[in-house]
Amino acid sequence: MTIEGKTVLITGANRGIGRALVEEALRRGAERVYAGTRQHLTHADERVTPLILDVTNDQHTRAAVEAVQSLDVLVNNAGVGLFDDLSDRATLEHHLAVNLLGTYNVTQAFVPLLTRSRGTIVNVLSLAAVASLPLMPAYSVSKAAALSLTQALRALLADRGISVHAVLAGPVDTDMTRDFPIPKSLPAAVARAIFDGVDNNDEEIFPDATAAAIADGWNGGASKALEREFAAYLTPVPAAS
Repeated sequence: MTIEGKTVLITGANRGIGRALVEEALRRGAERVYAGTRQHLTHADERVTPLILDVTNDQHTRAAVEAVQSLDVLVNNAGVGLFDDLSDRATLEHHLAVNLLGTYNVTQAFVPLLTRSRGTIVNVLSLAAVASLPLMPAYSVSKAAALSLTQALRALLADRGISVHAVLAGPVDTDMTRDFPIPKSLPAAVARAIFDGVDNNDEEIFPDATAAAIADGWNGGASKALEREFAAYLTPVPAAS
């Protein structure tokens, strides 16, 4: 998969990593970039088609499917991340609604188009999916669930020719991490690394220095081995002759 000449849909495209992904897709020669946002968006490049798309709104999702004629790459980037201490159930449910169910709903809606193109799904997650960040536990829970969803989709959609990638990003310089006094990667650099990972067909993409430090351990670790073992359960066992 390369982005050149392809049709790409990016959710959460108005700022941060999402906006950087739009620009990077254009730079790589995408034929059409659908930019999903909750508010109206304008863009100078005629290849960009804005879509009003709140991933928690089923009506928005249905309208987006009607507007998109074909699709090669779906990037589920829309997300929410709030500081909390798990004392408020509503905060946890809000994170799950956006980061897990929003990703699920948009993906399911576009699977028919992606099946037709034998396309690609990219779920932008976080290192907090691998180990909980105690400052943002509801966010971490939702991203861990979204990682499990990504692994399940990868196995279930493989026979349709759809590849599914998880982006396990470290701290990126966005609104969400503004108050973190730690080194952060620039969204543009992360966007480049994400599409490089898609080009390389990396199942997990580690798009920054912090994330890259665990890449070898992840790819050779027990969790990855177990995922592959479980995925093999879907392979039919030949009948005895």
